[in-house]
Amino acid sequence: QVQLVESGGGLAQSGGSLNVSCAASGRPLSSFAMGWFRQAPGKEREFVAAIDWTGGKTYYGDCAKGRFTLDRDNFKNTVWLQMDSLEPADTAVYYCAADPPWGSDFADADEYESWGQGTQVTVSS
Repeated sequence: QVQLVESGGGLAQSGGSLNVSCAASGRPLSSFAMGWFRQAPGKEREFVAAIDWTGGKTYYGDCAKGRFTLDRDNFKNTVWLQMDSLEPADTAVYYCAADPPWGSDFADADEYESWGQGTQVTVSS
Protein backbone atom coordinates (compact mmCIF):
# COMPACT_ATOMS: atom_id res chain seq x y z
CA GLN A 1 0.00 0.00 0.00
CA VAL A 2 1.22 3.45 -0.91
CA GLN A 3 0.92 6.23 1.63
CA LEU A 4 0.42 9.76 0.33
CA VAL A 5 0.77 13.08 2.09
CA GLU A 6 -0.17 16.35 0.40
CA SER A 7 1.29 19.70 1.33
CA GLY A 8 1.06 23.22 0.06
CA GLY A 9 -2.22 24.76 -0.97
CA GLY A 10 -3.68 27.59 1.05
CA LEU A 11 -5.08 30.92 -0.03
CA ALA A 12 -4.45 32.77 -3.27
CA GLN A 13 -5.97 35.70 -5.07
CA SER A 14 -7.60 35.38 -8.44
CA GLY A 15 -4.90 35.30 -11.08
CA GLY A 16 -2.32 34.08 -8.61
CA SER A 17 -0.42 30.82 -8.26
CA LEU A 18 -0.09 27.99 -5.80
CA ASN A 19 1.88 24.79 -5.70
CA VAL A 20 0.72 21.60 -4.05
CA SER A 21 2.91 18.58 -3.61
CA CYS A 22 2.38 14.95 -2.73
CA ALA A 23 4.99 12.79 -1.05
CA ALA A 24 4.68 9.05 -1.51
CA SER A 25 6.02 6.28 0.68
CA GLY A 26 5.71 2.53 0.91
CA ARG A 27 6.80 1.81 -2.65
CA PRO A 28 9.14 3.51 -5.12
CA LEU A 29 7.32 6.31 -6.90
CA SER A 30 8.68 5.05 -10.21
CA SER A 31 6.46 1.96 -9.96
CA PHE A 32 3.10 3.68 -10.31
CA ALA A 33 1.21 6.53 -11.94
CA MET A 34 -0.11 9.46 -9.94
CA GLY A 35 -3.12 11.69 -10.25
CA TRP A 36 -4.71 14.78 -8.75
CA PHE A 37 -8.39 15.28 -8.19
CA ARG A 38 -10.36 18.00 -6.52
CA GLN A 39 -13.70 18.30 -4.81
CA ALA A 40 -15.58 21.48 -4.08
CA PRO A 41 -18.44 21.61 -1.58
CA GLY A 42 -21.58 20.07 -3.02
CA LYS A 43 -19.81 18.88 -6.17
CA GLU A 44 -18.48 15.58 -7.38
CA ARG A 45 -14.80 14.75 -7.35
CA GLU A 46 -13.18 16.13 -10.51
CA PHE A 47 -10.11 14.96 -12.39
CA VAL A 48 -7.34 17.56 -12.49
CA ALA A 49 -4.21 15.88 -13.84
CA ALA A 50 -2.25 12.65 -13.97
CA ILE A 51 1.27 11.59 -14.79
CA ASP A 52 2.55 8.20 -15.86
CA TRP A 53 5.17 6.05 -14.19
CA THR A 54 8.18 7.68 -15.79
CA GLY A 55 6.89 11.23 -15.95
CA GLY A 56 7.02 11.12 -19.73
CA LYS A 57 3.31 11.64 -20.21
CA THR A 58 0.92 13.96 -18.47
CA TYR A 59 -2.83 14.24 -18.78
CA TYR A 60 -4.97 17.20 -17.82
CA GLY A 61 -8.62 17.67 -17.15
CA ASP A 62 -10.46 20.50 -18.84
CA CYS A 63 -10.27 22.49 -15.62
CA ALA A 64 -6.47 22.40 -15.68
CA LYS A 65 -5.46 22.65 -19.32
CA GLY A 66 -3.22 25.60 -20.04
CA ARG A 67 -3.03 26.68 -16.39
CA PHE A 68 -1.75 23.77 -14.31
CA THR A 69 1.45 21.78 -14.68
CA LEU A 70 2.11 18.38 -13.15
CA ASP A 71 5.58 16.97 -12.67
CA ARG A 72 7.26 14.29 -10.62
CA ASP A 73 10.65 13.51 -9.14
CA ASN A 74 11.01 9.77 -8.64
CA PHE A 75 14.21 10.19 -6.65
CA LYS A 76 12.39 12.40 -4.16
CA ASN A 77 9.20 10.30 -4.34
CA THR A 78 7.25 13.50 -4.87
CA VAL A 79 4.86 14.93 -7.43
CA TRP A 80 4.08 18.62 -7.79
CA LEU A 81 1.06 20.39 -9.18
CA GLN A 82 1.83 23.98 -10.14
CA MET A 83 -1.36 25.98 -10.47
CA ASP A 84 -1.26 29.33 -12.26
CA SER A 85 -3.92 31.82 -13.30
CA LEU A 86 -6.10 30.62 -10.46
CA GLU A 87 -9.79 31.43 -10.41
CA PRO A 88 -12.34 31.31 -7.60
CA ALA A 89 -13.80 28.23 -9.33
CA ASP A 90 -10.56 26.41 -8.47
CA THR A 91 -11.46 26.53 -4.79
CA ALA A 92 -11.64 22.93 -3.59
CA VAL A 93 -9.92 20.26 -1.59
CA TYR A 94 -7.19 18.79 -3.74
CA TYR A 95 -6.31 15.12 -3.40
CA CYS A 96 -3.42 13.17 -4.81
CA ALA A 97 -4.00 9.56 -5.74
CA ALA A 98 -1.74 6.69 -6.72
CA ASP A 99 -1.41 3.38 -8.43
CA PRO A 100 -4.10 2.98 -11.04
CA PRO A 101 -3.81 -0.37 -12.84
CA TRP A 102 -1.90 -0.56 -16.10
CA GLY A 103 -4.08 0.61 -18.98
CA SER A 104 -6.72 2.20 -16.77
CA ASP A 105 -8.42 5.52 -17.33
CA PHE A 106 -6.32 7.99 -15.36
CA ALA A 107 -9.28 10.36 -15.13
CA ASP A 108 -11.41 7.80 -13.30
CA ALA A 109 -11.06 8.23 -9.54
CA ASP A 110 -12.28 4.68 -8.93
CA GLU A 111 -9.15 3.32 -10.63
CA TYR A 112 -6.80 4.62 -7.96
CA GLU A 113 -5.70 2.45 -5.07
CA SER A 114 -4.38 5.02 -2.61
CA TRP A 115 -5.39 8.54 -1.66
CA GLY A 116 -3.94 11.36 0.38
CA GLN A 117 -5.86 13.23 3.03
CA GLY A 118 -6.40 16.29 0.84
CA THR A 119 -5.26 19.88 1.02
CA GLN A 120 -7.48 22.95 0.83
CA VAL A 121 -7.01 25.49 -1.96
CA THR A 122 -9.00 28.69 -1.69
CA VAL A 123 -8.97 31.37 -4.37
CA SER A 124 -10.46 34.75 -3.56
CA SER A 125 -11.85 37.12 -6.17
